[in-house]
Amino acid sequence: MTETLAVVGKGGTGKTTFAALTIKFLREVGLTPILAIDADPSANLNLALGMELGDTVGQIREDTRDQVTGGTFQPGISKPDWFQYQVEQCVVEGEDVDLLAMGRPEGPGCYCAANHMLRTAIDRIGDSYRCVVIDNEAGMEHISRQTTRDVDWLFIISDPSQRGLAAAEQIVDLVASLGTRIEHSGLIVNRVAGELPLEFRRRVEALGIPLLGTLPQDPEISRLDAEGRPLVELGADSALYPAVKTILQECLRIPGRV
Repeated sequence: MTETLAVVGKGGTGKTTFAALTIKFLREVGLTPILAIDADPSANLNLALGMELGDTVGQIREDTRDQVTGGTFQPGISKPDWFQYQVEQCVVEGEDVDLLAMGRPEGPGCYCAANHMLRTAIDRIGDSYRCVVIDNEAGMEHISRQTTRDVDWLFIISDPSQRGLAAAEQIVDLVASLGTRIEHSGLIVNRVAGELPLEFRRRVEALGIPLLGTLPQDPEISRLDAEGRPLVELGADSALYPAVKTILQECLRIPGRV
């Protein structure tokens, strides 16, 4: 059975870093193959993983709309089959990890039918993987529009700032209104130095979801970024990666594997 993990949070809180290190952990414990879905329009999960960026699902949607409205869509091919083929062509293959980028948000016009067909195509692809990891933008566009899979674990990432926590609160409210099945969700506070302030902790407790853990600031992340190296090269002796592994071990119930 496929395990679907989604990571969401305000931009700059480290959600793509957490998504990439989650994929690193899943590879280490043998929960492969993995489909990484970059659902953030900024599309930089590929850099964190050290992979190429292919065509995006957004480009498929726009190109198909242009072909249909322009009368150039190839006759004799059903649109669902067309979407399935095109989505498969967008998948960038790697070692134990494949990458699919969602791309830019929707433009003007109605995309309801296209989004339904895209979700079906993505679900079919995802079913062939042991794990699917989704790096979402703060607004959770692809989850709220039902264009991605149901979610087993939703990791909400914040930094120890009031703005980051305010974004987390908005995400929690959005989750409560979704039709998408989200089995488990929890908060992770990133870039923490020392203890969280009392006022911050009280606000976290009021969220109504568990605090899964805190992650330390790690200068190695900045160094890898500056050198243009993938974040998955972060070593086991780093300050950050062991903390990520501890959280995932507990959430995914993988005893003695960190």
